[in-house]
Amino acid sequence: MSAPRTHVRELADFATACRDEPLPCEVTEDVVHRILDTLGNCLAGRAASEGERAPDAAVLRVVGGWGGRPEATVIGSGERLPAPSAALANGTFAHLLDFDDTHLPSVLHPTANVVPAALAVAEAVGASTPRLLAATAAGVEVTNRLGMASYSTALGNSVFFEKGLHATSICGALGAATAAGLLYGLDADALASALGIAASMGAGVIEANRTGGTVKRIHCGWAAHSGVVAAALAHAGVTGPPTVLEGRFGFFRAYLDGGYDAAALLGDLGTRWELLRTVYKPYPSNHFTHPAIDCALALRARGLAVEQVESVELGVAEPVLRTIAEPRENKIRPDSGYHAKFSGPYTVARALLGGGGLGLHLDDFADDRVADPRLRELAARVDVVADQRATSLFPNSFAAVLRVTTRDGDVLEHRVDSSLGGPGNPLSRRELLEKFRLNAVRALPRARVDALLESVVAMADGRGDFGEVLKLTRV
Repeated sequence: MSAPRTHVRELADFATACRDEPLPCEVTEDVVHRILDTLGNCLAGRAASEGERAPDAAVLRVVGGWGGRPEATVIGSGERLPAPSAALANGTFAHLLDFDDTHLPSVLHPTANVVPAALAVAEAVGASTPRLLAATAAGVEVTNRLGMASYSTALGNSVFFEKGLHATSICGALGAATAAGLLYGLDADALASALGIAASMGAGVIEANRTGGTVKRIHCGWAAHSGVVAAALAHAGVTGPPTVLEGRFGFFRAYLDGGYDAAALLGDLGTRWELLRTVYKPYPSNHFTHPAIDCALALRARGLAVEQVESVELGVAEPVLRTIAEPRENKIRPDSGYHAKFSGPYTVARALLGGGGLGLHLDDFADDRVADPRLRELAARVDVVADQRATSLFPNSFAAVLRVTTRDGDVLEHRVDSSLGGPGNPLSRRELLEKFRLNAVRALPRARVDALLESVVAMADGRGDFGEVLKLTRV
């Protein structure tokens, strides 16, 4: 008797088809670039460790204490851990600096959950590179589809976000389970169970975005870990509920009060790829700050000097105010470089002063920079308000307007309707590769970075071996 055509079974059938049939060429190329971006973020995250109390160091101490078989590589070190532990570590590194990609309009970060899980299991089972790419594509797509199902046109936002839940880690656990399950060789029935198990494991609240704490930085690591464990349990015979998504006590009832968009979840699976709508970050900060950074950099390029600035008004989409503008005192005086990444006033001030990389880079969020009195004084002059146009475009793109009143009484204005890297202004391949180099060189010698880049890019046409890629990431 065939399994019932429940939502989770539809996703499982799609995922197994990704493994068993050739992927579209553009999807394969896209996945390779996402793996490259994730590896660069992981290497930069490892290099930026803040000492023993940092979340990445804490995770490594915990998983090291667990012990187990050396199955999978910890990126940026020579250590090997059991697959679930490596996924936890690498997922933490991937999200640590808030430099990971974003899907719109669901506003979640899919790849930092899925790639660490896929790499860990692929290495543990000795999977081929094409299997790794197919599993990653399916896992990211499932993550994005779950996020899309949560988008409410009435709210103009994700219901997850409105409820203070982190869609990234909640949906990402199921996406990671999809990738891991495919690599463990699960058929569609068992893969549906893996997703059903992972639905009991995904979690995350986002209050840390507003008021502090380091827990958010491990959200993608925990999602990756949960996905690997869920897939392993399904492989061992544990089953999940067939109606885990749409059921009376299922995923959508528990997280979204029963309201969800079934067409966004399941429509055109395999032909319309939400994976391809996932955008890259040029700056290592919360994505809501990016259009503001673009505006500030543009005014600086037009000749605005910070000595001329009397006051600044930043207009953004109304739903993002709670993340980058409130509480105001926390945003004009962030207590760490990480918390500055979630501050509209800080990121505008930093961009007006000028930054590195593609506009702003990791050194611009160092703890000692955040405490600079000149920066804080400038940030205190920035008021963040709701802008009608930015609100109307959100969350299909991130928009902003910046108005600077000078000491001479002039008003300078710049508006961005789609931030750099966004749907209307995507990063070029050159910019994406430059981002990778800037990140990876913080942990590896330049010659190794070049070899790593070449090895990853070669995976797109079957020449590359992901095992060699992982060896090149070891320090």
